[in-house]
Amino acid sequence: MGGEPWVGEGHARSAFGMSAAPETTGPQSEGPQHLPGRVRAVIEGIQPQVDAGRFAIKRTVGDRVTVEADVFTDGHDKVAADLLYRCAEDDEWQREPMQTLDNDRWRARFSLPRLGVHEYTIEAWVDPFETWRQDLVKRFEAGQDLSVPFLVGLALIDAAAGRAAGADAQALQDYARELQQTRDDPVSAYHRAREDELAVLVRRYPDPETVGRAHPPLSCRVDPTRARFSSWYELFPRSASHDPGRHGTLRDVIDRLPYIASMQFDVLYLPPIHPIGRSFRKGRNNQVGAQPDDVGSPWAIGAEEGGHKAIHPELGTLEDFRELVRRAAEHGLDVALDVAFQVSPDHPYVQAHPEWFLKRPDGSIQYAENPPKKYQDIYPFDFESPAWPALWVELKSVFTFWIEQGVTIFRVDNPHTKAFGFWEWCIRELKAEHPELIFLAEAFTRPKVMHRLAKLGFTQSYTYFTWRNTRQELIEYFTELSQEAGREYFRPNVWPNTPDILHEYLQFGGRPAFVVRFVLAATLAASYGIYGPAFELYEGRAAKPGSEEYLDSEKYQRRRWNLDDPASLRDLIARVNRLRREHPALQHNASLAFHPTQNEELIAYTKHAGRQGDILLMVVNLDVHHAQSGWVTLPLEAFGLSEAPYQVEDLLSGAHYLWHGPTNYVRLDPQGQAVHILRLRGRVHREQDFDTYS
Repeated sequence: MGGEPWVGEGHARSAFGMSAAPETTGPQSEGPQHLPGRVRAVIEGIQPQVDAGRFAIKRTVGDRVTVEADVFTDGHDKVAADLLYRCAEDDEWQREPMQTLDNDRWRARFSLPRLGVHEYTIEAWVDPFETWRQDLVKRFEAGQDLSVPFLVGLALIDAAAGRAAGADAQALQDYARELQQTRDDPVSAYHRAREDELAVLVRRYPDPETVGRAHPPLSCRVDPTRARFSSWYELFPRSASHDPGRHGTLRDVIDRLPYIASMQFDVLYLPPIHPIGRSFRKGRNNQVGAQPDDVGSPWAIGAEEGGHKAIHPELGTLEDFRELVRRAAEHGLDVALDVAFQVSPDHPYVQAHPEWFLKRPDGSIQYAENPPKKYQDIYPFDFESPAWPALWVELKSVFTFWIEQGVTIFRVDNPHTKAFGFWEWCIRELKAEHPELIFLAEAFTRPKVMHRLAKLGFTQSYTYFTWRNTRQELIEYFTELSQEAGREYFRPNVWPNTPDILHEYLQFGGRPAFVVRFVLAATLAASYGIYGPAFELYEGRAAKPGSEEYLDSEKYQRRRWNLDDPASLRDLIARVNRLRREHPALQHNASLAFHPTQNEELIAYTKHAGRQGDILLMVVNLDVHHAQSGWVTLPLEAFGLSEAPYQVEDLLSGAHYLWHGPTNYVRLDPQGQAVHILRLRGRVHREQDFDTYS
């Protein structure tokens, strides 16, 4: 909770009050004159920070950062504290006086108007003038003689005037002169000395030898709003053709843009669009040994036509891709590109740089394995190769190439299987030049590894949402994501399905299961995505019992989708995405709160947008086979609602209800309406810092 105490800037933390003095038996040790002996204020427990400042916290443009710390001193003197903040590119610090809470806790906020790295720290000092003012009040109320105390106060004002300049110096001198003139009128002098304006002026110019600063400063990475709030749609371009017998192209994807935009998505994510290797190519349904017409896996990157900086010839040209980026922007869509740092045996890197790959004892290159699975069509890079510096530079240049084509969002495949050090260096270097970049980490792995990647710079992260299906699982997991320490740097992007993952909940739940999981994803988290058209057409066929692989997976073949299917979830998706855009409550995670339902198959939770915003209540039936009912209990006082009847509007169906008191009855049927998104006509009384993290 903030680590060790801090002392004056530039001094080692262990040099002052941090450790016991060593015993000496010889000559006297060096005196304390080299220590900041007049710095008496202690600064501890600064929040927010990540790993004692090792990593940056994360925010988006326009957010505020609320900073708290413990600030105190020995004895009974008053202390003062300032929050200092700046963009890392700036030389000058801006200041915000901190306010006391209780138990020596202090708080202040600052805003983030631009992209990039920002810094913040705290200065604190013993405030002799405020101490004097408090003492003066006690003496005045006790009817004591104030002549000597006034002399003390005048000396403090004179000292501050000597450190001030310009108008402030003149104002302090005027105060000193007026107090000197009114010494014979103690009541007038007392009230003059108690003016807040005087206290503000004196506070502005403390004795610099008494001021301690938390050092080094902490950092905050400010990303674009899309990093906090986004809805992603994934599709395979090779399946976008209007002609079922023809390989889809990027031009076909351009024709698909109005369809995607009609569902109100804002990120179009494409799996790898590069040439696909032919050696050891996988066949349909991941069969070993492809047939002549099998298209292979897009993640087996590289062939004689090129590698990571080339486009599959059947998809089109680089100009086609740039046109896709331009046309997508006209529809309010950003194009996100998959970056997978692995190669097929046919990739140009294999011949040009064999030193970048791990060799087996027989001299052949080691292909990827996840026993018992073998991926002979993929070679991983060797990040421990003696040639790692050149490898790092080349991989970074892959990002640079696509940035030059207009891409600012990247979904990174399996980053947890690459060196942590590479990601920290690469993302830092890229974002120093392009702070608008967004990196989504596709790392379904151990929690600490996922969190480390987020700390190293990944803007968003895939989650375990797919495997959290019961009420208790969802409550525990999303409470962790939205309320615990990881919220400072780990931005969840939740997906109910991906080309790799078809959970059994979707396999056996039919259309209601897709409705439930979609609404949960889109309302529990500010960022979510779906793999379509498989999702809106509720594709639930598994390759085999017990498998999460799709039957006839698009990873290995082209698919034909009937986008005009009247049973499609397209309209529901569009409706919910429109609500997400219209209601700021759904654009943040911090205000998420769960509420009792008295039925384990019903989950109820609210989000709000602060004092002036809506309060949205979501109630979802998790049982996709049976109708469920129960009583939902809300904290009316916190929402500014009374026991009297209040109006509730269902934003999905348009229905209106009149509720009474904190507990009300709900019934949801998966064959009709399985979910409520309800707007409560109230106002949050207690201020929530929903805008202080993402």
